[in-house]
Amino acid sequence: MNRRAIVAANWKMNGSLALVNSMVSELNNVTLNENVEVVVCPSFPYLAAFSLASAYASLAEAFSLGAQNLNEHTKGAFTGEISTSMLQEVGVNYVILGHSERRSIYNESSSLVAHKVKTALDAGLKPILCIGESEDERVAEQTETVLAAQLQPVIDEIGIERFTDVVIAYEPVWAIGTGKTASPEMAQATHQFIREFIAKVDENVAVKLPLLYGGSVNATNCEELFAQADIDGGLIGGASLKADEFKVICSAAKG
Repeated sequence: MNRRAIVAANWKMNGSLALVNSMVSELNNVTLNENVEVVVCPSFPYLAAFSLASAYASLAEAFSLGAQNLNEHTKGAFTGEISTSMLQEVGVNYVILGHSERRSIYNESSSLVAHKVKTALDAGLKPILCIGESEDERVAEQTETVLAAQLQPVIDEIGIERFTDVVIAYEPVWAIGTGKTASPEMAQATHQFIREFIAKVDENVAVKLPLLYGGSVNATNCEELFAQADIDGGLIGGASLKADEFKVICSAAKG
């Protein structure tokens, strides 16, 4: 079946107001294939600016705004944190959760990530749930074990039926920002495992679930990656900061 394709831009701790304005202008000239959505996830300070610039430029409905994280609590004495209501007030629809940098640098456990996914869903936000293995885990042939251990707590927390509002992004940690990329065949095999893992719980949910590939996706390799049967788009890092390259990636996605 034709699933919705998504291209999500993760700017990480990069960007500027100038990039916000230039990116909105450039995205207004992108031709997207049918059933494709583009989600741009700038740093927190630029969310409102992107939302306003998008409205001013009358950016098409196929473009959405996403955040890079949220707190699992809805409000309170959590200095430096961001709540779902704050994100929604500036027009955010999606939120990246469980990114490997959050897991490794800030010690976010799969249990905490599961709580955050539930918080996002309860507020009406769409989580982009990131999972992935390290290079050592890949070499030790532990990829499937690691991914299952990252997925199961989320299934336990929210129930499989709520995965209809979740997007999963598979990012092999060894390929993020390194220039290394899983071959299309390797990426497809892992995406197939993820879909089959979900299908063991609910086949109807699995067949409709958008699975994104992340890990040094660029204008050169995106078409071959997106042509794989179980890859429904990408979570784009460095290449999403370059408007010309990001436009090529967006145009390559097919729903």
